[in-house]
Amino acid sequence: MAAFAGPGSTYDALYRWSVTEPAAFWDKVWRTHGIIGERTSHVVHGLDHMTPPDPDLGPTWFPGARLNFAENLLRYDDARPALISWTELGPRHTLSFAELRAEVAACASSLLSAGVLPGDRVVGFLPNCSEAVIAMLATTSLGAIWSSCSPDFGVAGVLDRFAQIAPTILFAVDSCRYNGRVIDLRDRVAAIRSSLPSLRSVVMIAYAAPSAPSAPSGPSAPMAPVTRSSGEISWDEFLAQARSAARTVFERAAFNTPVYVLYSSGTTGLPKCIVHGAGGTLLQHVKELALHTDIRAGDRVFYYTTTGWMMWNWLVSALALGATVVLYDGAAMPDATPAILWDLAAREQVAVFGTSAKYLSLAEKRGIKPHDLDALRTILSTGSPLADHSFDYVYRDVKSDVCLSSISGGTDIVSCFALGNPMSAVWRGELQSLGLGMAVQIFDDHGRPTDDAGELVCTMPFPSMPVAFWNDPGGARYRAAYFERFDGVWRHGDWARKTGHGGLVIYGRSDTTLNPGGVRIGTAEIYRQVEQLPEILESVVVGQDVDGDVRIVLFVRLAPGAVLDDALRDRIKRSIRQNASPHHVPQLICAVPDIPRTVSGKIAEMAVRDVLHGRPVKNVDALANPESLKDFRLDS
Repeated sequence: MAAFAGPGSTYDALYRWSVTEPAAFWDKVWRTHGIIGERTSHVVHGLDHMTPPDPDLGPTWFPGARLNFAENLLRYDDARPALISWTELGPRHTLSFAELRAEVAACASSLLSAGVLPGDRVVGFLPNCSEAVIAMLATTSLGAIWSSCSPDFGVAGVLDRFAQIAPTILFAVDSCRYNGRVIDLRDRVAAIRSSLPSLRSVVMIAYAAPSAPSAPSGPSAPMAPVTRSSGEISWDEFLAQARSAARTVFERAAFNTPVYVLYSSGTTGLPKCIVHGAGGTLLQHVKELALHTDIRAGDRVFYYTTTGWMMWNWLVSALALGATVVLYDGAAMPDATPAILWDLAAREQVAVFGTSAKYLSLAEKRGIKPHDLDALRTILSTGSPLADHSFDYVYRDVKSDVCLSSISGGTDIVSCFALGNPMSAVWRGELQSLGLGMAVQIFDDHGRPTDDAGELVCTMPFPSMPVAFWNDPGGARYRAAYFERFDGVWRHGDWARKTGHGGLVIYGRSDTTLNPGGVRIGTAEIYRQVEQLPEILESVVVGQDVDGDVRIVLFVRLAPGAVLDDALRDRIKRSIRQNASPHHVPQLICAVPDIPRTVSGKIAEMAVRDVLHGRPVKNVDALANPESLKDFRLDS
């Protein structure tokens, strides 16, 4: 970042330039990082048009440019490791950049033979494995569109997503491993296939070895002998039929040509299909990975993610910088090996380690103290606000000389609004900086900038704005999602406050903020206090409408052996009152065996709120553990 900024420049000066001269800034990102493609001198058309992209009005970035997403990620062709794959059993295999290119070429040739054309949708029901990366790169090399769901989705959740986009090819695994157990997925794949009439073929990957020993969590179900349906082909056969004649072909197309379809969480209805463009995704990821995360060629980069979360797309883009991407599939803390992610980081000499705020909190409570992390420079955290005590844990028990970057953005932009800054200090409890080129402000309820907490907004276009929503003629749903609240301004849906250090504090989603007695507060302010207590593993807090006001209800999942008695309730309330405010103190505290969360690991506050008010929960299939909702019904 310092080299990009120039001698003597500060981050503040660089940021101001990036949002006052966005055309010059994004042009420099393209040129500095050697984006492969053809382009004209024009950078952006319709910079003053901050609404869903319009063919005539804009915003249109790099009009006339032509590029291919996969070509930029596959620019290296040598013996250095490109992908290192792990499961709960340890290392699975490694692919060099040259081997990755060859596998992608074979897969792309077979996709061509199967009739895949530019704009067709190819989907994966896949774990975080090398085959998922190969299939994605092969798809996008042809100008087709990639979309994926992880195996922890139920059949209905997968169909809610894939059925909307009518895919032609499905890549799937026959099984997966989670917390020591092998899970047979063939019935799910069969049900998905039979419900997608657009499919021409299913490519099946034999993934988790059924003969592998089970962890103490319980025996694995025996897997029946393989029976193949018509139109189904194995992964090995699919690639083998093209290897002898495979050659890498990159279909270049316009900057905004769709590359990914990602999905909203679906907790408030059918998931929105968010279409992202090849150029905008690539440019944003390169900026964030190279500048904000300081990733360099030869670095090893890890993020704990699934293929159903945008962080997978973000992680894989590190290939464009010549970095080695380390993939892991399985539970973050398996019963048999709870410190496996830190062991992976030590063994693979990971330079950038990405995880969630929840993982760091649980690692602290489990007393995990990693070692041999000499190569580690940066720890990334996202998914929810990172609590103050987690900053303390990292610098005390993980590594003292590391850049701990809490980052925040979303599936909506397949990138970040606020993230790390290797040129500046880390401040406890804060996201370091606003993203370069992202004109972020905080608005009050009247749409005016405020120094207090308020709505996180973006006031100028940026390249990774969605190209469109799928099946949204005229962009009505797109406008409703981001532009209805404040005219001509992107409202992201986070409740946040700028800090005196140029960073952010995020208090939670603005649609789940609490309003007791007319005082608006963020849920993260309560989580920060509650989850410091050793008796509490995690919690969820919601507002319940009672007698014309809102009462705060806190549900806690207790550590083994802990009891929610009056003494613990008093300690919880006292901690919140002293460290937040009296307004934050919950009127009701209840213990539950589990906390509902989406398949991407985010706490489902809105689902709990619906249960609490006796309303049906929309799209239960978006939840990883919907059975937990039954414990949130209150008699009074």
